[in-house]
Amino acid sequence: MSAVTVSQVRKRFGETEALAGVDLTVDEGEVVGLLGPNGAGKTTLVRVLATLLPPDAGQARIFGLNVVDDANAVRRSIGLTGQHAAVDELLTGRENLRMFGELFHLSGRRAGDRADELLDRFDLADAADRPARTYSGGMRRRLDLASSLLVRPRLLFLDEPTTGLDPRSRNAIWEVTRELVDDGTTLLLTTQYLEEADQLADRIAVIDHGDIIAEGTGDDLKDAIGGQVVDVVLLDPADRSRALEAVPAAEPLSDPRRFRVPVAEDSALGVLGTVADTLRRIGIEVHDLGLRRPTLDDVFLELTGDGPAGGAASDGQGGADTSSTTAGDGQGGAHASSTTAGDGQGGADGSNSTDDGAPSADAAEAGGSARGDDDDDQEAVA
Repeated sequence: MSAVTVSQVRKRFGETEALAGVDLTVDEGEVVGLLGPNGAGKTTLVRVLATLLPPDAGQARIFGLNVVDDANAVRRSIGLTGQHAAVDELLTGRENLRMFGELFHLSGRRAGDRADELLDRFDLADAADRPARTYSGGMRRRLDLASSLLVRPRLLFLDEPTTGLDPRSRNAIWEVTRELVDDGTTLLLTTQYLEEADQLADRIAVIDHGDIIAEGTGDDLKDAIGGQVVDVVLLDPADRSRALEAVPAAEPLSDPRRFRVPVAEDSALGVLGTVADTLRRIGIEVHDLGLRRPTLDDVFLELTGDGPAGGAASDGQGGADTSSTTAGDGQGGAHASSTTAGDGQGGADGSNSTDDGAPSADAAEAGGSARGDDDDDQEAVA
């Protein structure tokens, strides 16, 4: 059964076409990485799938349920961890999780039990009774991810889950993500970190200008842009023009010291030797020379014509309001940047900005997510 089915989904913000007829399928139990540059449409697509933003055209289904017509039922089976950690800094880690559990209509005892389980699982037990404001960025991210698992979603959206984290914290999130997959959770991961997509995803979909432009495993995408190459890094960039003239089939790269030579698998060593001999003969020194396969960086550059923006938050989306949530009768506003389904009665605070830098007011006017205290009929995932 398909966990996610997207067919010709379109979304505009004024003159900006954020989604331009997206088609995507994610099978149950699969991990799909959605890779793309800033403004490509990654977060807009996640918001549509999470029922936070209605599409202008096309259709999206989660486990066979339409995200517009069956929004409440969809929310019961999904979780969302957004780009910015959605924790109340005045509360302890344990209090944050218990609060979310009660918002998701778990009993007080069940919310406490799940909080304890998740604190242990995410290696936060020792810090459970400290205010979240004392947590490191990696700890806040783990707490944020834990909050989206309180009701065990079948499908989890991870929107830039490791943006801004140091390598150790990033590896910790990766390890937890692998455990979720082992437990049978389906994941749709958006990222600009190419290594992250390579490490975690069974399949990668590259999105650019609001459309999926390539799909496949990491190896499929690497093979599609060419096989092995001889990669050369010169000591002096001034020597490159001479090297390009002397070495057959040499191709310049963006780094002025580098060039590459495509090779067939059965002639790789011969071409490597020829390149080395040619450069030695004309007196050009090299810093590095070797055989390698294309990386996802090469795929990204080849397909999008643009490099990844490192740790920048994707698509220009600002942080969601994470500091205030009211329980009341279950219809209070709940932040949209880290959530699970609950029963669909929480109104998401999507007031900062949307994908591609479009203000959320435009989305609200188009029928998008709105503050719960303005209109309880415009529901968003909590």
